[in-house]
Order: sequence, then C-alpha cells, then structure tokens
Amino acid sequence: MIWLTWRQFRGSAAMMAALLVILATALALTGPGLASDYSAGIAACTQDNTCDRFYDRFFGGHETSFMALSLVVLLLPVLAGLFWGAPLITRELESGTHLLVWNQSVTRGRWLAVKLGLTGLMAAAAAGLCGLMVSWWSGPLDESAAEGMALMAPLVFGARGIAPMGYAAFAFVLGVTVGMMVRRTLPAMALTLAVFAAIQLAMPTLVRPHLMSPVTATFELGMANMESLSIPGEGGAAPRLLLREAVPDQPGSWVLTNELLDPSGRVISGGSSGAGAVINVSSTSGPCAPGNAAAGAGDGCLGEVNRLGYRQQATYQPLERFWLFQWIETGIYALLTAGLTWLSFWWIRRRLS
Repeated sequence: MIWLTWRQFRGSAAMMAALLVILATALALTGPGLASDYSAGIAACTQDNTCDRFYDRFFGGHETSFMALSLVVLLLPVLAGLFWGAPLITRELESGTHLLVWNQSVTRGRWLAVKLGLTGLMAAAAAGLCGLMVSWWSGPLDESAAEGMALMAPLVFGARGIAPMGYAAFAFVLGVTVGMMVRRTLPAMALTLAVFAAIQLAMPTLVRPHLMSPVTATFELGMANMESLSIPGEGGAAPRLLLREAVPDQPGSWVLTNELLDPSGRVISGGSSGAGAVINVSSTSGPCAPGNAAAGAGDGCLGEVNRLGYRQQATYQPLERFWLFQWIETGIYALLTAGLTWLSFWWIRRRLS
C-alpha cells in the first residue's frame, strides 16, 4: 500500500522537492549579502543617528522580494489543500479504483492512513521548511520593516517560523475530508478554498489577538509614536496630531488599538486615522504659534502638548511573544487537523461504500 501510494504521489513530490531546492539555492546565495549590507548599514547609521532613514532605504530596496517570498509561503498551504488534499480520495471515488484496493485485503482504515500519513507529512514538511528558510533570509528585512510589515503583523506572521507547517497540515486534511464528503474534485477544491480562507481570516482577527492578554499602556508623544504634528499658519486654527501604529521602546509590536487621550483621559477621535486629532493648545502665542521658530521644527510645540497631558494609549502584543504565538497557533491547527483526521476515518468506515 505504501509503495502504491508513493507511485501515485512521486511526481508531485519530485516537483515540490525541485522547487524547494531552487528556492534554497537562491536564498543561500543572496542571504549572506543581505545580512552583510544590513550589518554595515547599522554600523554606519548609529554613529550619526540616521537609522530611521537607513531602515526606510534598506527595506524599500528589497520590498518586492520581501513581499514575493512571503506570498510564496502563504500560498503553499493553500496549494497543498487544493491540489494534494482535495483530489487525493475524490479521484479514487470518481474512478472507482478504491473498490479494487478494498477488495485486495487492504482495510479502509489502512488505505486512508497510508494516504494521509505519506502525503500529509510531505505537505507539512515542505511548508515548514519553506517557512523556516524564508524566515532566515528575511531576518534583516524583518528588523527594518515599517509598521504593518513587522514580524508580528498578521500578513507577515503567517509566512514565518513554524506556523506554515500547521497551516499546510490542516489545509491538506481539510481537502481530504471535504473531498470524501462531496465526492467531486472541483466542488471539493472550491469548498476547501472557501473554508480555509475563512479560517485564515478569522485567526488573526478573532483568535490570535487573544492568545495572551495584550498589554495596555500610555506613553508620552514623540518621534517613535507620532506620525505628524501639523502647526497651522495664520488664522488661529488649532494644531492637529496624527499617531503612528507604533509603541515607544517596543519596536515590531503588533498594535491592536491606538488612541490619543486628552489631558482628562478621554479619547480624541482622529488621532490614529484621517487628518489627525485637534489639539486644544494656543496657536496664536507660545510654542505652537506659527511665528515661533521652535514651532517650525515641531519640538517646542510637541513639548507643550506633552506638558498639557496629551498621551498615546496603545493596546499591543509585544514582539517578544512571536515564538510563543507561533507554537500556540501551530498547536491550534494541529488540534483542528487531528479532529478532521478522526472525522475522515469515521466517514470512510460509516458513510463511504
């Protein structure tokens, strides 16, 4: 049975192995140079305090490769579910070859166990290896990524570490289970894609933020957490402040909520989106006056805003929880995979004929 399953699957396995070898070769050739450029840039920028500009320039120069590799890792589990999982049993049911195997003293359970075990392990191993290789190569870019592309950001998190292995195992077994129930390849592929996409969207929005209690804290305003402070011209209009999706002294954190508080502790609308929040500070005299030289640089006006008691209040998951979240989320997908595996064995014994 193992030999027969391998004969059916060896073409796909060989193609996947070849693609992984090509990817590994490309990453091995370019990764050391990327890391060297990053180290040299950090060493130079720390001397004159220009690392923010270096981060923007370094990440911008490799953004296309960063996004392309992340997309490859995100798509691999989907492809495993669609093209390995969904047709695995369905094509046997459509052609009737499963009856021939079952009449050769091979039990249904053994037949399914070999198919699930061999192909499923290949899918999980390929996705896990791909995720770890890309994580190694993207290390310097993850360090310099802007908000929304940091390591804990939903789009990047799923393309790093060991999480892709859990995604691939789940997508594969999902495809197998749906295929047994639907008994038609194309509908099974479509339904597998819909269910997997729904769960992948629900995980970062509904589940992952609550894997551990997020941290909530307030911070003074500064360059680390402030996008802009617009000081108006003549006419007495109030200054406007716009926050960044970032937390001071916690680079790479996943910011869940980001609010601007007034001196009384109430939330000011527009602080993290739109044109910015209106700051109740004089713009006709003092540090925020248009004619004040310090106000032109923003430092004097920002100091006045902090003195009045305006603060950022952020709820976030710190970067230090990345690997813990990776293991927890992979465990969740492992439990889902185990549940679907049990369902597939129950279904093939009780419902298939």
